Amino acid sequence: MKTSKVLSVLWEYLIMTAGTFIYVMAWTSFLQPNHLASGGLTGLTTILDYATQGRIPMDVTFALINVLLLVAGFLFLGKAFGFKTIYVILLSSFLFWLMPEYFPNLEVVDPELDKLLVALIGGVMESVGIGLILLRGGSTGGTDIVAMILNKYWPISPGKVYLYSDVFIVSSLLLLPVSSGGGLVNMIYAFIVMLVFSFGVDYVLLGNKSSVQLLVFSKKYKEIADHIIYDVQRGVTALQSVGWYSQQESKVLLIILRKYQMNEVINEIKRIDKDAFVSVSSTNSVYGEGFEEIKTGLEIKKKKNRKSEY
Repeated sequence: MKTSKVLSVLWEYLIMTAGTFIYVMAWTSFLQPNHLASGGLTGLTTILDYATQGRIPMDVTFALINVLLLVAGFLFLGKAFGFKTIYVILLSSFLFWLMPEYFPNLEVVDPELDKLLVALIGGVMESVGIGLILLRGGSTGGTDIVAMILNKYWPISPGKVYLYSDVFIVSSLLLLPVSSGGGLVNMIYAFIVMLVFSFGVDYVLLGNKSSVQLLVFSKKYKEIADHIIYDVQRGVTALQSVGWYSQQESKVLLIILRKYQMNEVINEIKRIDKDAFVSVSSTNSVYGEGFEEIKTGLEIKKKKNRKSEY
């Protein structure tokens, strides 16, 4: 295996490790110490923990339920998904046990601290952690697996999957007494955490996939186009143009890039031609090679049709 490939894999696991730590810390430092809950498998196991007063610890049920859900991950998302998810599940289960046991000083419990602020911080931290994990193809299991399977075949954002599937879990807090973290008020706080998480994880995931469209006007269009093709490895379309003032024919370059590539490309364009004129506009959706795949659910239907033929 090439060194670059090894480093790439290590980087992926480093990002997932950081995401897992942030995700677990959101629960063990902010949500659980203040008897707050949310959706997802973590929320479900936390509610079970509250309901049984710790006799069914959430770290144990979290790991056991995920074993069953991993089967679905292997079937629909492949072995790479399964291995990364196993790693995240093992690490998160370990951290859920380790941090409250050996790092209780990280728990944020202050009677004067507004519960709404705790809910907001917990939701933001959880969304950042889960977002980093999903960006690298991993998952903490539970509704993450369901969200990734649906997102693979249909244009449904992961945040919406979490939002719809978690309403039932959060509503179950009405069945618990207030002393155990239940009741209407705690359910409202749980919904706040869930909403913050839902929008936050979409921002983390889709923010990285935001695209921009560049129109480049330059006499050195050939040199700029070659740089985009061979160095940036993005496509370029040269449009025939006529400068109406000079009446000279030239070409305008149409380039679609990821947003994070924009500054580097513009700087390089200015290096090639300091007089180049560049127009930048945001694009909401870009489908095609190198960007997003159009998801319609037809792949699943085709598989079902093939099976029915046999």
